Amino acid sequence: MLSTTPTHLRVEHLDRPLGIHVPRPRLSWRLPHGSRTQSAYRIEAGDWDSGRVDSAVNTYVRYAGPAPGSAARIPWRVKVWTDLGESGWSRASWWETGLLEPHAWQARWIEPAEPEPAAAGLRPAHLLRHAFTLGKPVREARLYATAHGIYEAFLNGHRVGDAELTPGFTAYRSRLQVQTYDVTGLLVQGDNALGAVLSDGWFRGRHGFAREADGFGTRTALLAQLTVGHPDGTTTVLGTGPGWRGTAGPVTAADLMDGQETDLRLHDPRWATAGFDDRPWHPADVAHGGLYDDFTRLTGPLAPPVRQVEDVRPVAVTRRGPGRHVVDLGQNVNGRLRLTNLGPAGTRLRLVHGEALDEHGDVTTDNIRAFDWTTHRPLPAGQIDTVTSAGRPGEVFEPRHTTHGFRYVRVEGHPGPLTADDVTGVVVHSDLTRTGWFTCSDERLNRLHEAAVWSMRGNICDVPTDCPQRERAAWTGDWQVFVPTAAFLYDVAGFTAKWLADLAADQWADGTVPNFVPDPAGEAARRDSPEGGMNGSAGWGDAAVIVPWEIWRAYGDLDLLRTQYPSMCAWVDFAAHRARTRRHPDRAASRPRAAAHEEFLWDTGFHFGEWLEPGVAPDLDPTRDRGDVATAYLHHSAELLARTAALLGHRDDETRYRRVADGARTAWRAEYLVGDASPGEPVTAPDTQATLVRALAFGLVPEAVRARAADRLAALVRSADTHLTTGFLSTGLLLPVLADHGHLDLAHELLRQPTAPSWLAMIERGATTIWEDWDGVDERGRPKMSYNHYSKGAVVSFLHQYVAGIRPHPNPDPAAAGHRRFVIAPRPGGGLTWASARHDSLHGPLTCRWRRHGDEFTVTVAVPPGTTAEVRLPGSEPALAPPGTHTYTVTCPRR
Repeated sequence: MLSTTPTHLRVEHLDRPLGIHVPRPRLSWRLPHGSRTQSAYRIEAGDWDSGRVDSAVNTYVRYAGPAPGSAARIPWRVKVWTDLGESGWSRASWWETGLLEPHAWQARWIEPAEPEPAAAGLRPAHLLRHAFTLGKPVREARLYATAHGIYEAFLNGHRVGDAELTPGFTAYRSRLQVQTYDVTGLLVQGDNALGAVLSDGWFRGRHGFAREADGFGTRTALLAQLTVGHPDGTTTVLGTGPGWRGTAGPVTAADLMDGQETDLRLHDPRWATAGFDDRPWHPADVAHGGLYDDFTRLTGPLAPPVRQVEDVRPVAVTRRGPGRHVVDLGQNVNGRLRLTNLGPAGTRLRLVHGEALDEHGDVTTDNIRAFDWTTHRPLPAGQIDTVTSAGRPGEVFEPRHTTHGFRYVRVEGHPGPLTADDVTGVVVHSDLTRTGWFTCSDERLNRLHEAAVWSMRGNICDVPTDCPQRERAAWTGDWQVFVPTAAFLYDVAGFTAKWLADLAADQWADGTVPNFVPDPAGEAARRDSPEGGMNGSAGWGDAAVIVPWEIWRAYGDLDLLRTQYPSMCAWVDFAAHRARTRRHPDRAASRPRAAAHEEFLWDTGFHFGEWLEPGVAPDLDPTRDRGDVATAYLHHSAELLARTAALLGHRDDETRYRRVADGARTAWRAEYLVGDASPGEPVTAPDTQATLVRALAFGLVPEAVRARAADRLAALVRSADTHLTTGFLSTGLLLPVLADHGHLDLAHELLRQPTAPSWLAMIERGATTIWEDWDGVDERGRPKMSYNHYSKGAVVSFLHQYVAGIRPHPNPDPAAAGHRRFVIAPRPGGGLTWASARHDSLHGPLTCRWRRHGDEFTVTVAVPPGTTAEVRLPGSEPALAPPGTHTYTVTCPRR
């Protein structure tokens, strides 16, 4: 039923947040169906009534009532005045604060008794528990919990909540999330027990390419506080501290990268119940000092938690020999395997997870093995779970203290038979709301789009990782290139705000942005590490500026720009300082006296460069001059930062960063633009597709040279037999640059190129996620590199913005950002006969569907209330479309 009142009420970027730490949050809603514009609103929230406020704004309206204290639930509703008149009140919603101040915590940190911690990867998950008695009935109850490590909470034998891998991954030294649970229904008057399973997680488990452990500390710990309200108005508060007891549990080893080992014979289902005898257990240690004393770092949620989001049934279970079976899910995922039929008591099963099969049809993990930076010896791939059966009826093994990136699982040790009914793939990632869809008349492109979606899903497990197996680190460059695509496909506003807070927290004192954030090592340890000098790379560190800007475009969240502004400035200041104070030795030797433009030429320091261009070996030489890439990004980030300063009203900063942007552009042109190039000759040095794509996308090429530069790019594509040669940074920009500069047909042809290197070559070879390497196999046909790296999947933005034609405003002001004004501009080609896309924006669904009949081109557009679309169709003048559904028919000769 279509609503005549406001709908989709949101608090910050969540629906009904429980335990948030924003005392005066921002409120948003969608306008009633059928309305066009809002002229006023009225909010009631708790004791606050805004009264009628004349405004068209329906997003990020700041709650201006009395600041609530800790553990306060604020009900709220809204009504609006639109062109339809005064609406009724929306359905009531609410938000609830967590423990906002350190003094609200009565609980204390506890550590499990662990005299001599085992080696990383071999450490057990500890059980912690405490029995207590409630002498009065329970009216309501909340559990506030967090950990150094990963925890699962239990009350009276029942698992609390459905979140996974809590408390999530943040810059723990500065920010540690607290989960708030409504546990009213799990408590009883009388005897109760509160328990937790605690494992290493991100806090002290292995992390990253080098498999480093103990990054944040050497001990795991738990902090939990239970607040119980009684009908007589009194409150009982209890939590971790003296009297808690613990022991190593049936999870005998747990690591996010290595896997989980479980002995079900050690499991007693009564361990978290009141009647369990825990006298053989050891007293937990109450922890003090250091991070334990800093309760100011505790914070509430900004984004949905990680959850089990989908089950995948295998497409095949194949017996590969005695006691060996290979499970094929048919889809590369991030998550775990749920296994039943565990065999008789004492049966030990070993589950090896991988993305590929070898030449014998067996699971291989060779393609996802990293190496030691010092010795260059390969490291174990990990991703191995083991379980020992207790022989109990109905036993199920599902490891909750690890996840893996996999399509295939080799099950070793099963006596058989093992069938598809005994195994289930469990997909685990942040429970973000899907917001974007695309389909067209070419099924191969639909499969490519689906592969990009699955690749994103495999890499949004609380942080935006590069891959879900080999490294599982939140590399800055990956999210930088993919975030516009991600913001179309899923609601990543809160997810990204959370990650950007960690980026700012982990940013070094001189403005350097680490390669991945959170970084367990911290600045001092990372600087001293073998790869310490590799941080601060152009294109990666620029995530500090580009990502907030893209979130601004997609969601119109000006406060995020305001929050991230110091971090954005710190990065550009760092890069500009490097440009101003250092010269590359080769340039200094050839030109002893620096040219004036070199003030803004960033040609020193380590940079990854374009990275992974087809046929180009990775080059990690820190002395390599990559000024062509670094200076381009200095210009681009300084330009975006100048725009941000203007939006925030920092006029002096706008002038300063505009000077940096202009100076870097001048320096780039002086060094890398071939000024006297004749038609058909190189326009840039280096003369590569990537250089030209970046130059055109970032506005580095003068207007008079743009057409020639685009023609040169097209010629390089043709000279590569209509293949791309771009790498990590510019691949997602390639097709839009071609389309915007007179080479739309070539863009479509490149998109549909069936041979490698190309996107469809992956799809034709059976890819269900996006590969890190274009070929996916080495010269001997063996699987090569990760099969789940979403960065190349940024190409699907071309499907959204050019094929279907839904584009956010390129340089929005507050009246346009967040799809309040957007562009509809389909660019048909490639033999497609129809295409359709939908994006669920903050204001409602916006869609574009088109179909071709001969030269007749019919487009149907849906514009949500409170927004305006600029419709640009082939051969027609642009037109503004108000809210509603509109159909246009134009003549468009087939290309």
